[in-house]
Amino acid sequence: MDCAERALLKTTPSPPRPRILVIRGGAIGDFVLTLPAIKLLRKNFPDAHLEILGYRHIVALAEGRYYADAARSIEYAALSQFFVPNAELDPALIEYFASFQQIVSYLFDPDLFFETNLRRCGVKHFLVCSPKLDDSTHAARQLARPLQSLALFLEEPAATLHPTAADRSFAREFLHGTNNPVFALHPGSGGERKNWPLENWRALGDWLFSLEVQPTLLVCGGEADEAQLAALESAWRGHAVHFAKNLPLPHLAAVLERCALFIGHDSGISHIAASTGAPCVLLFGPTQPSVWAPANALVQVIASPDQTMASLTLAAVQRAITGTLRTPG
Repeated sequence: MDCAERALLKTTPSPPRPRILVIRGGAIGDFVLTLPAIKLLRKNFPDAHLEILGYRHIVALAEGRYYADAARSIEYAALSQFFVPNAELDPALIEYFASFQQIVSYLFDPDLFFETNLRRCGVKHFLVCSPKLDDSTHAARQLARPLQSLALFLEEPAATLHPTAADRSFAREFLHGTNNPVFALHPGSGGERKNWPLENWRALGDWLFSLEVQPTLLVCGGEADEAQLAALESAWRGHAVHFAKNLPLPHLAAVLERCALFIGHDSGISHIAASTGAPCVLLFGPTQPSVWAPANALVQVIASPDQTMASLTLAAVQRAITGTLRTPG
């Protein structure tokens, strides 16, 4: 190679990275159930810049944590114009959307206003993925099915989360001094019908305190769970109980990753716990576990016989926990 060729190689710019945008609103559980589909994109386009547009506190679970190189908040006033036909669009957003070679959207857009406005921005490759699901098969499989048009087929419906070193450092510090096994409990969910009666949670805690392993209980929740957390905090005063209230979701994931057991409902936090690899006992009532339960290997589901949470007995939950604690690994 002569000097001229070497000079040419030094000055030839690298081709730009392909850019993929995934747009995903919805609640925590909806997002975690979409991670297997996003993983398909990540694995098959490893050199692409993959970005997620969604609720900032939720998509933080993926940003810089294997799935996404970047994330942007969907709660941006100028974005609302994209849902208005023939609206005047924000120039910065026009440039932003046009910079992606592929956009995958899980937004509800029945009148196609959003898609039409994206086309006006110059977006050529736009894949519509309906956020509405039925009871035909597991939610993760339904959410990944539209990617088959890109020749991407989902084999593993279990979501995984990948806390950073900083997340895990927070978790170690948060749980510092808890030498006994930590059992995490989440007594809430996104709907009252999916919640086990609070008196059952109180009785379950009293039973857990009596176990030979002497666990430390970690009760977690967010703003929607304040009433349950306050009641349990009052009932269990004096016991080895810690409360994780309103933690950033990546930090909560790292904390749950360190737990010996997680007990919860059909909720987003249950999906986070399962996705970290924590052994889980999950209580289901009005929703179908075959569709909505995490597909992870260490998840045991207890389904109500009549789809009401009141019908789930304390004894049934105790048996499931005892069986989980006896299971190797």
